[in-house]
Order: sequence, then structure tokens, then C-alpha cells
Amino acid sequence: SKISVVHCFYFRGGAELLFDGVKKHQVTLPCQPEPWDIRNLLKWIKQNLLKERPELFIQGESVRPGILVLINDADWELMGELDYKLQDQDNVLFISTLHGG
Repeated sequence: SKISVVHCFYFRGGAELLFDGVKKHQVTLPCQPEPWDIRNLLKWIKQNLLKERPELFIQGESVRPGILVLINDADWELMGELDYKLQDQDNVLFISTLHGG
């Protein structure tokens, strides 16, 4: 059987406010037959971690424009974005660059 993997997800720049103000989440994702990719991860985050106003974080099946996603300190655009397959111990950082008034 596949081992479930622990990942750290970080929310910064105001994004943490949608997650009860919690900036770091250590998460063991449930086992599934296919490797986890960012697309499935975002669905899981929306169902399990996101506490309020999902429209400020998710748009369609991706993050909203204005949310920067870093995977192990690299821009996710260099890593394949939604198709990136999570590896054991990956750190995924979501930074909101949107500042409302």
C-alpha cells in the first residue's frame, strides 16, 4: 500500500485569513491510486482547510489570479502548475498579492 505523505502548506500575504489565520499547515494527504497533483491538492484544500470565502482563493480549478504559488521556493509556473506531482516533503507556499481596502 502507498504511504501517505506529509506536506507543509503555507499561506501568507493575507491568504492565511481564509484559513482561520493559520499560516502553516502540516498535512498528511490521504492515500490515493494516482500521485497527488496541484489540481487535486487545491480541491482538497478547498474541502478540508479553507474556512471562508473560497472565491478569494480558488477560481475554477486553479488559484485566483493574484495568488502566487511556490513549490519548494520555485515559482509553480516553472514546475508545471496544476499538473505538478507532489513529492514527499514538498513545501507549497501560497502568497496573496491582493491587497483590498
